[in-house]
Amino acid sequence: MDIKNAQLEVDNWIKNHGVRYFNELTNMAQLTEEVGEVARIIARRYGEQSEKESDKNKDLGEELADVMFVVLCLANQTGINLQEAFDKKLDIKTKRDHDRHHNNEKLK
Repeated sequence: MDIKNAQLEVDNWIKNHGVRYFNELTNMAQLTEEVGEVARIIARRYGEQSEKESDKNKDLGEELADVMFVVLCLANQTGINLQEAFDKKLDIKTKRDHDRHHNNEKLK
């Protein structure tokens, strides 16, 4: 599914199951919360922190999907075509960073 269709799917879900979008500030707070959950899993599973027994069954994919859902909500309610924005950003990064990372000794 491309980003445009993902935005449509989220919008349909909100209309059919969610009643309405939470306001932008509430969604920003939710996004922060979801990113925190991703950070917790990464820090404990892949970083140096010890993973608690209660965290071992946490699904990183599910938490990343939660982040995506809220990002798509924010894009929808602020009128952002995220597919266009992402394509533009990827083009900018490709032009700007094409050789930059290949020449980074720290990445070899």
